[in-house]
Amino acid sequence: MTTGTHNYSDDDRNQTVQIYVNGDIVPRAKAMVSVLDAGFILGDGVWEGLRLNNGKLAFIDAHLERLYEGARAIDLDIGLTPQEMKAEILRTTAANGMTDDVHIRLMVTRGLKTTPFQDPRASASGPTIVIIAEYKTPVPGTLEQGIRLFTVHVRRGRPDVLDPQINSHSKLNCITACIQATKAGADEALMLDPQGFVATCNSTHFFIVRNGQLWTSTGDYCLHGITRDNVLQIARKNGIEVFEKNFSLTQVYSADEAFVTGTFAGVAPVCEVDGRTLGNGQRGEMTKRLQDLYLSLIGEETA
Repeated sequence: MTTGTHNYSDDDRNQTVQIYVNGDIVPRAKAMVSVLDAGFILGDGVWEGLRLNNGKLAFIDAHLERLYEGARAIDLDIGLTPQEMKAEILRTTAANGMTDDVHIRLMVTRGLKTTPFQDPRASASGPTIVIIAEYKTPVPGTLEQGIRLFTVHVRRGRPDVLDPQINSHSKLNCITACIQATKAGADEALMLDPQGFVATCNSTHFFIVRNGQLWTSTGDYCLHGITRDNVLQIARKNGIEVFEKNFSLTQVYSADEAFVTGTFAGVAPVCEVDGRTLGNGQRGEMTKRLQDLYLSLIGEETA
């Protein structure tokens, strides 16, 4: 069982879900990808995490824009238009009779290789597209009690090393960060940028609250977060001062509140960083307000 913002309760219905593999929708036990697939051999691909509410895909246009931007960056032809991809996602959820409390993982790799070799010219087919829809909701305690973060030695890389704007299958940078945080007894990792300023978490985006102001990183060393953007927009719309800026761990430790954002859990409070209790160690007023505003935004988006 995972911890942190991706903590969820098991749902027996997930054992019999139908999974989309290259146009076919098959039982979970028969959903398979070749050992010669570029995603398996090299982590060569891009992906998105999506939520289905009220039978509708939340913020789907923004998610698909990010997916296709990443695919273009690695010269990967997805083979479907964004509208066709959206239709295939909804075909998958419809095949499962799903309408609410659904988390979807959309994955696109470069497809089969003629041999285990990294050169894209060694590809033997078009892309591999997999869509896995499961019944998943965050554990309520996560959204109320918060999570603990640990600052790891693993840094977020520069765009000329591996551009963090690409939501790629190559996640070892974040995985090693997650492992270090787990070994330290924390829920997730807080990661710094090459200059030592706070960048992001291993699977979520990080915010602090200081004197009624909302601070987050410049965004230069983190994924272009859809939930992050939505929280910034609703904060500005509701008269909250917002700063995307460099800040250090010293300013984190003395923050009034902190929280993280992500597609799965939305807005989740952070109660502790590196053993330091933030504020009174409980969900703060600003965090609760932004949780409510974000839920209202999702309601509007999927009405």
